[in-house]
Amino acid sequence: MATRSSARRKLTREKSEKKNTAKKSTLRVIEKAEASAQAGGVRSSNWDLDPVFITQLDRYLFGQGRNYKIYEKMGAHPATLNGKKGMHFAVWAPHAKAVSIVCDRNNWDVTANYMLPLEDSGIYEGFMEDMGYGELYKFAIHTQRGDVLYKADPYGFSAEFRPGTASRTADVANYKWGDGEWLAKRANTPTFAQPISIYECHIGSWRKKDREEKNGFYTYTEAAEELARYCNDMGYTHVELMGIAEHPLDASWGYQVTGYYAPTSRYGTPKEFMHMVDHLHKHGIGVILDWVPAHFPKDAQGLADFDGTPTYEYGDPRMGEHPDWGTKIFDYSKNEVKNFLIGNALYWYDEYHIDGLRVDAVASMLYLDYGRENGQWIPNKYGGNGNLDAIEFFKHLNSVIRGRKDGTMIIAEESTAWPKVTAAPEDEGLGFTYKWNMGWMHDFLGYMKQDPYFRKGAHNMMTFGMSYATAEKFILVLSHDEVVHLKCSMINKMPGIYEDKFRNLMCGYLFMFGHAGKKLLFMGQDFAQLHEWNEDVALDWYLTEEPWHKKVHCFVRDLLHMYRDYPAMWELDDSWNGFEWINADDAERSIFSFIRKDSTGKNSLLFVINMTPMERKDYSVGVPEKGRYTLIFNEDGKVDSKSAKTVYMAEKNECDGQPYRISYPLPAYGCAVFRFNYV
Repeated sequence: MATRSSARRKLTREKSEKKNTAKKSTLRVIEKAEASAQAGGVRSSNWDLDPVFITQLDRYLFGQGRNYKIYEKMGAHPATLNGKKGMHFAVWAPHAKAVSIVCDRNNWDVTANYMLPLEDSGIYEGFMEDMGYGELYKFAIHTQRGDVLYKADPYGFSAEFRPGTASRTADVANYKWGDGEWLAKRANTPTFAQPISIYECHIGSWRKKDREEKNGFYTYTEAAEELARYCNDMGYTHVELMGIAEHPLDASWGYQVTGYYAPTSRYGTPKEFMHMVDHLHKHGIGVILDWVPAHFPKDAQGLADFDGTPTYEYGDPRMGEHPDWGTKIFDYSKNEVKNFLIGNALYWYDEYHIDGLRVDAVASMLYLDYGRENGQWIPNKYGGNGNLDAIEFFKHLNSVIRGRKDGTMIIAEESTAWPKVTAAPEDEGLGFTYKWNMGWMHDFLGYMKQDPYFRKGAHNMMTFGMSYATAEKFILVLSHDEVVHLKCSMINKMPGIYEDKFRNLMCGYLFMFGHAGKKLLFMGQDFAQLHEWNEDVALDWYLTEEPWHKKVHCFVRDLLHMYRDYPAMWELDDSWNGFEWINADDAERSIFSFIRKDSTGKNSLLFVINMTPMERKDYSVGVPEKGRYTLIFNEDGKVDSKSAKTVYMAEKNECDGQPYRISYPLPAYGCAVFRFNYV
């Protein structure tokens, strides 16, 4: 019965939307809206003449772009008016002729519940008596041209499961958080002097349930349990979640957002997502979300031409549209748009206890000519290609986040050499906490794809990254973008026959984790997933029981735990004091050797990595001190100190420009990490 009733409501809504699109009907609506406004407001909603929810101060701060908790007033919230309980609604539509609320309660009739325009703000507010949580609604925007646009709530806390496009009233208050210990520890831990190893995960394709409902997606609750268990077993410190903000198309991976304030209904409700974050925190795992303030899609229910005019986007298509992506670009010159985005970032931190946001496509925001040819873009007032509005937006946003001093992070996916991405705004920087090191990633993959015979000619691709390693606060990333669109999975990028591919991959991972910078791996890379990532199917978890895949899985697990256990691998990532090449120039043999140091300068690790299938039985490596060098990690992962020779004594004999040396039989694709102390 409930299903039939829901179907009837949906049919009613669809018929109503179609009917009210007709211009004749629209004109009657406009006339009625005008009469209602002249009469003093929305009489059908028992609305008073003066606003009771959006105050003059709220409107002023919103107009200044500084109402940082604007989401507490805009959107849909439970309220009481004239002794009647119901739901208050507010929306910004500055060029609309009128706005009304449409929902199941009024049979999606655009003439039933008009909203009150608030003076000098472009905001409309309204009230629906007896309306509660879990109900679908939209805003009917009556345009100056005489059209009616059915728009989802830009500030809506929840949304209808695709292909539905309505917003849904939702409760985001009064969740009983249990992560106080995590938040206190986060606030008191130095931001940069901590291990950060991130597991990038797309919930919809991480694992699947054997059920038809919602494509077999895991719920937030189910994913919380298994992700916490998996990340703790493997040794990851954080999980980075793709596609959490509501989006209409699975294939967009969540990068074309229609519900910036709504955790996607694919996996559950807002409070169920809160539970997921809470559960991960209780198990010691931080949570980072992808965030997309660069652009939004043109879907009819979304932000595009919201009030019949370019509202959230730049009006000139040379600034307001991405020619390659077919999306709209936010107008960062409008305070109300900046407030929408800054409030959204803070919303995820405050209401969902998120530890960090990874900002997608930062370069596309910074450059006015991004993806454009000459004549397709407008220079800034100085004649340059920098988007001054976006630069100011980032400085404003990141200053607010830095000012929180609670350990939260904001991370830039910035693919160019834009200067000072992670420098403080007062030092002419953009103010991000970290920047994805895309240059390192391109060089690393370019080298790893080479046949070992030719690697000597590309040796500098692996060493160049250390020449600028302290220019920014970097995260080394092997993300989802590197294993899609015919780029091959990580294992299939590797050269050689079957076993050599796995040995190559393990050498590459050890080099990555030994290199300066925090770390990120995309799901499936840690067990050498064979096929490219496909958002429609789950990872091939059965591979973790196949011998070579299992070997890689165990190797990465041991590597992640070693990374966390030894401060030398992360404590001085942004300092020249934390890294020292032993031999950066052994191109002929394609061997890399270097030292990582902690803040004491005493507890150090020596890395040796052989990037060829050539065994070097007589290998020697230079070391700076006499004493004991204990092998703790090799090509098989963690070394059992009882099962093999693990202690090597340094000889007084110059090697690699160092006064001492140790001799170590280096296998084909050999990996070695030695622990030692400076004296």
